[in-house]
Amino acid sequence: MTVLDAAALDQLFRTARTYNRFSGEIDDATLHQLYDLLKWGPTSANQSPARFVFVRSDAAKQKLAPALAEGNREKTLSAPVAVIVGHDLDFHEKLPYLFPHTDAKSWFEGSQDGRRDHAFRNGSLQVAYLILAARALGLDTGPMTGFDADQVDAAFFAGTSIRTNVIVNLGKGDPASIFDRSPRLAFDEACRIV
Repeated sequence: MTVLDAAALDQLFRTARTYNRFSGEIDDATLHQLYDLLKWGPTSANQSPARFVFVRSDAAKQKLAPALAEGNREKTLSAPVAVIVGHDLDFHEKLPYLFPHTDAKSWFEGSQDGRRDHAFRNGSLQVAYLILAARALGLDTGPMTGFDADQVDAAFFAGTSIRTNVIVNLGKGDPASIFDRSPRLAFDEACRIV
């Protein structure tokens, strides 16, 4: 593998920002392309528990609106697309297809409680892949957790084993909507080499 050039690293990490206002449009082809990139990110035993609802229509946004925290409502309703990322607590049902090397489904049989941490942890990884894939495609992102997950579940995942994790707004970010760059921890504050 080759190292990405500085411009690519900037786009993915160093100059990429979390936006609070968005414009533009995102077509179906771009949403398909986005998923087709993020799906390749690794998860434990290829669990791939994340499930994505691309909220674009006015009707779907109005369905989502009551669940959003006041500070997140306007930016989400005005974003071209808001992605609800949930995780399927019954992800193991797909393992015979996703991880055919062994009987991985049997590792997770039983109560959903025994799968909850796996679904959440690996679904959260897939949220990160979504953000990086969006940035790679030239989209800006605004991930957030300021919402009532039970309300989102009732509105979009009723009767399923999917639970909401994160909502990510997508579009062309308005530079006037961001704060000054917040600091990050230095290597010695966050890391150890043993």
